[in-house]
Amino acid sequence: MPPALPAYNAHMPASAAIDYATLARDIKQWARELGFADAGISGVALGEDEQHLERWLADGHHGEMDYMARHGAKRARPAELEPGTQRVISVRMDYVPPGTRNAWEVIHDGGAGYVARYALGRDYHKLMRNRLQKLAERIHGAVGDFGYRAYVDSAPVLEKALARNAGLGWIGKHTVLINRRAGSYFFLGELYTDLPLPVDEPASAHCGSCARCIEICPTQAILGPYRLDARRCISYLTIELRGSIPEELRAPMGNRIFGCDDCQLVCPWNKFAQDAAEPDFAPRHSLDGAKLVELFAWSEDEFLKRTEGMAIRRTGYEGWLRNIAVALGNAPKSAAVRDALNARAGHPSPVVREHVAWALARQAD
Repeated sequence: MPPALPAYNAHMPASAAIDYATLARDIKQWARELGFADAGISGVALGEDEQHLERWLADGHHGEMDYMARHGAKRARPAELEPGTQRVISVRMDYVPPGTRNAWEVIHDGGAGYVARYALGRDYHKLMRNRLQKLAERIHGAVGDFGYRAYVDSAPVLEKALARNAGLGWIGKHTVLINRRAGSYFFLGELYTDLPLPVDEPASAHCGSCARCIEICPTQAILGPYRLDARRCISYLTIELRGSIPEELRAPMGNRIFGCDDCQLVCPWNKFAQDAAEPDFAPRHSLDGAKLVELFAWSEDEFLKRTEGMAIRRTGYEGWLRNIAVALGNAPKSAAVRDALNARAGHPSPVVREHVAWALARQAD
């Protein structure tokens, strides 16, 4: 654990005198006051989830995401990742702001680029880590020194399993966490702590016989309930994969240029999805439905400037052009699309050139 924060009050109660049940209730209230939609507390036992992870890795379904295997068992053993951890405080934050263009409308507009709804505004990582730090400071103000560490996709953490055990939702057949009162459009974060807080009841599953998420997947990446082959997932292909996108998967990608939401869009539980309360998640540069030709014309400087502080930066400029080239290949045929592609036909990147050539061939058919 990192060094605890300096004591605010020299007369803090001794650990033995702490009412942990009251503290747990207070933590959840403080989390909501800090902008989190919900919070829950779990223990650190993740045995079944560790076995599921091991099978997934053994099947090679993580593709080029070597970091998924790099830390071994620590991903499923919080007390080994951070010695002394007894409990994990999980939080969630809704991310789709009001007024965002309808997702299906964009997907069915072949001239527009679809960006996953979570990535339209400010990158959530730093924002949520800062809020978790403030939550830790509130806890410290109540109990004095304690061990903790905040995580938001910043370490090998089985965040969905921990959130499920904390009562924040169940892991759906598409492997995304679902909350009965809020659907699945939310981010997760964790505060590992050495405080022996009472734990919450794990969430029960409510997918039933529904298989809409499996049936809708454009690239058939969901092999069956709870079995995702990331190598076929559009989110992986457009964000994590470096190099060429397998040719047989390009046409099914449609106009999805950064991530994919189809499995969530068809989920019945998302009729309960809540609008984001965080104004920084509002779409920037009209990315909730911007035209592909316009996005493809961005220079590298423009890309870096316009995506500053956004998750879209993760794909890099080369990946950005590669993804848009695929979408242009899938777009309705037009002179404007062909002109845009021809303007990039001699791009220095062989990856970009390859995908532009593929797209031009599609436009010429």
